[in-house]
Amino acid sequence: MPSAKILEEKKAVVAALAEKMKNANAGVFVDYKGINVADDTALRNELRKAGVEYSVIKNTLARFAVKEIGYDSLSDIFSGTTALATSADQVAAAKILCNYAKDHENFKVKAGFIDGEILDADGVIALSKIPSKEGLIAKMLGSLQSSLYGLAYVLQAKIDKENGETSEAEAAEA
Repeated sequence: MPSAKILEEKKAVVAALAEKMKNANAGVFVDYKGINVADDTALRNELRKAGVEYSVIKNTLARFAVKEIGYDSLSDIFSGTTALATSADQVAAAKILCNYAKDHENFKVKAGFIDGEILDADGVIALSKIPSKEGLIAKMLGSLQSSLYGLAYVLQAKIDKENGETSEAEAAEA
């Protein structure tokens, strides 16, 4: 039986982990087994640049944390090595970790969550394929711009037609 001090420390860790997951817009759980230090450092740097917080977590403590915040269905994924990446951006962690998993066969996406919804590994992979916010804005602006160009073209054709008809009518009078 653990001492009261150790038990309180573990409860504090569980509470902090639960709070981190509750406050994050998105999170991804991965099995990081088999990656070397250099690859791990590169991954952590890339995640940090994107504003993603990445940390290794203990499975037992993670089980208690997910139960505390109502993500009970995630309890089954906590075996082997587990790390959690959380972020305010809904797709950043999923994009980076799924791209990394493509190049490293032992690195596996286990599951994730986004805005309170639980995602399985396939859901996280699908999420990673969604364009970034900037990409979606660029697509929307491109669509708007193309529509505006079409409108401007039609209006200019109408103006040219009216000017052309007026010129022909004046020519006929003369």
